[in-house]
Amino acid sequence: MSITFEAEISPGMSTADAVRLTQLAEEAGFDRLGISDVVYWPDCFMLQALCAQATSRIAVGAVVTNPYTRHPVVLAGALATLDDLAPGRAFCGLGVGAGLEPLGIDYPKPVAALRQAVADIRTLLNGGEAGGERLIRPAVHPVPLSIGTRSPQVMRLAGEVADTALVGGRYLSAGLAGTYRVWLAEGAARSGRALDDFEIAPRLTLCCSEDGDLARRSVKRYAAHYLTIIRPPELGVAPDRMAAIEAALARSRGWYFDHGRFDDPELDTLIDDRLVQAFTVVGTPGECADQLAAVLDMGFSSASLNLAATARSSVAEGLAETINSFAPVAAALRA
Repeated sequence: MSITFEAEISPGMSTADAVRLTQLAEEAGFDRLGISDVVYWPDCFMLQALCAQATSRIAVGAVVTNPYTRHPVVLAGALATLDDLAPGRAFCGLGVGAGLEPLGIDYPKPVAALRQAVADIRTLLNGGEAGGERLIRPAVHPVPLSIGTRSPQVMRLAGEVADTALVGGRYLSAGLAGTYRVWLAEGAARSGRALDDFEIAPRLTLCCSEDGDLARRSVKRYAAHYLTIIRPPELGVAPDRMAAIEAALARSRGWYFDHGRFDDPELDTLIDDRLVQAFTVVGTPGECADQLAAVLDMGFSSASLNLAATARSSVAEGLAETINSFAPVAAALRA
């Protein structure tokens, strides 16, 4: 079966570790490796170049960057350079952006900003003019552009202009998948496209280990974070329990994907396995294969997997465990 698997790594580790993790992802059967663009963290575009240079097959790009901290002209230049370094393997994920408030950056007119960014980047990569200028060295190969979103307005834009729509907030049900397709189809109709004309990949969190209980314990903060954002009514989380989870998150420190974060101990009891499994693909390779198969049965042929580290001595060690444990998952689902 032809399935596309995208891995996303948040680069909270050394450059050497990031490069090695990309090599492991290529060996494990991932098709694309996305590096998160997080302010105050290691630069994702420098890492993309190093990771592309150290691999031979896997596509490399940002998942996701934004047009506010990275001007579209700057993005186009970076993508043309990446295409020159790794011919045919460059891609770029775009979104509204997150965590920009400490920089004093607002998100004005996000749909219009993303639309213009996609248009300018494509024009420049193809050798055309934007702002009256051209790239000195445009891209030689097509560079696919993804749009990542939970928003209906941005999802419609993705349906209209993106090569790949990265949709959702880690939680997925058959009903929600159907709603996403409606929004994407509405956008696609604006440009005379159909849903089959572009890739649709649900964004999910993956934590995989032969020790399934360890994997589940490792992503309780992830589940809590997305539970308080998405709040699926069908999960039936009582208001007092939700309030307790929100209070525990307020006492926690650091990004939910930061291995050096502090997680309030109450999350261990507030977030049970049912909630963990609602927001993550988690457990042993066999369990993860079953969960991903259920996602693919909703009508998808690809998945964008934000990699979560198991609770080991370092983030690199934990991410390597998730990546290596995914190899038999990919093989089984493609058989």
